[in-house]
Amino acid sequence: MQEKKKILIFIDWYLPGYKAGGPVRSIANMVEYLKDEYAFYIVTRNTDYTEITPYKDIKSNEWIDFSEGVKVYYASIENQNLSTFKDIISSAKFDIAYINGIYSWKFSIMPLIALKSFRGRKIVASRGMLAQSAIDVKGGKKGLFLQLARLLGLYRGVTFHATNEKEAADIRAAIGKQSQVMIADNLPRKTSLPRRDLLKQPGTLRLVSLARISPEKNTLFALECLLALKDFKGRITLDLYGQIYNQEYWQRCLEVIEKLPHNIEVTHKGTVDAELVGATIQAYHGLFMPSKGENFGHVILESLMAGRPVLISDQTPWRGLEKESCGWDVALDDAQAWRRVLSEWLTMEQEAFDACCNGAFAKAERFVNDKELVKGYERLL
Repeated sequence: MQEKKKILIFIDWYLPGYKAGGPVRSIANMVEYLKDEYAFYIVTRNTDYTEITPYKDIKSNEWIDFSEGVKVYYASIENQNLSTFKDIISSAKFDIAYINGIYSWKFSIMPLIALKSFRGRKIVASRGMLAQSAIDVKGGKKGLFLQLARLLGLYRGVTFHATNEKEAADIRAAIGKQSQVMIADNLPRKTSLPRRDLLKQPGTLRLVSLARISPEKNTLFALECLLALKDFKGRITLDLYGQIYNQEYWQRCLEVIEKLPHNIEVTHKGTVDAELVGATIQAYHGLFMPSKGENFGHVILESLMAGRPVLISDQTPWRGLEKESCGWDVALDDAQAWRRVLSEWLTMEQEAFDACCNGAFAKAERFVNDKELVKGYERLL
C-alpha cells in the first residue's frame, strides 16, 4: 500500500477552537475531505482566538492523534518559536508545507523562514488577506511588510492557494505578476441540517450576524442601515454573535444602537460554537452581514445550507443571489438598495419567505454537490 503524502500545516488557531471563524473552518473542512488520501500534521496555538487559557484536557507541545489521519501539535506560547518549528519540520519527511494566512508573525512569517531549506512544496493560503480592502486595514504596516517580503524574496518558490479568480488577481497585484497561484474553492462542511420551517409575518423581521465585531465585517454599517429604517412600522431584531476585539469600534456601534427606535432591537449575544452555527441561523429569518470583503464567507454558505436567505455586500464570491431567490448582494455605496431590501424583507409574507428558504437550500445543494471542488484540491496538492 502506497504511503500517504504528509502535509504539514501551520495555522494560528484550529479545532476545538472556533472563535477565529472562517480560516479554522476552511482548514477543518479541507482536512475532513482529504484525510483518507493524505496524512495531515497541524501546528497551531494551544489557545483559542483572544484566549490565554489553554484548551482543557489537551496536551501541549506534542503530537496529538486528533482523528484518523490527522495529528495536531498544540504549541504553548513558549514553543511558538523558530527553533521549535525547525525541529518539527526536520522531524519527518513532509511532502508539502501549507501555511494559512499572510501577516501572522508566529504562524505565517516565521514558518516560511523555518522552511527556507525545505525541499517539498510550499503552499500559502492568503485567505483574502491580500485584497485591497484587507490591506487598507492597518495599511501602513501591511504595505511595509509586503514591500519587505518582495525585497527579501520571502515567497520565492511558494505556490499561493486562492479560492477564486479575484483572489488570484489580488495575490498577483500584492506579491507580483509572476506569482504562482492555483485556485481551489473552499470546501463545505460535510454535515447537513434538516429543514426547519419558521413563521414569517409581515412587519416582523428577525436577523442574525455571525462575525467578529470589526470594521472588516462592517458591523457599524449594518447598524446604520437599521437606523435608516427608524420611520418604518414593524419590528426588527438583530442579534450579533462574534468577538469584540476593538473596543473603540464597538463603542461607535453602541452609539448607533442607542439611537435606534424601540421597535428595532439589537443585542450582542457573545459567540456561538462552530458546530451550532447552522442551527442558530435557523432561528432567524436570515443572515445580515454587509462585510467589506470575503474571499469565501463560510457563514454565508452555512446560512444557505440552513435554508435561510442572506443579505450581504457585493464584495464576496456569492453574487446574483436575488435572481436565484436565495438572498441579496448589494453594493456598499447604494444606500437606497439596502433600504429597499430591508423594507421588502420586513413586509414579506410567509409564501415569499418560504420561497427564499427553498432557494437557499437549492443554492447550497448545487454548491455542495459540485464534484470539481475536491478535484481542485487534488490539483493543488
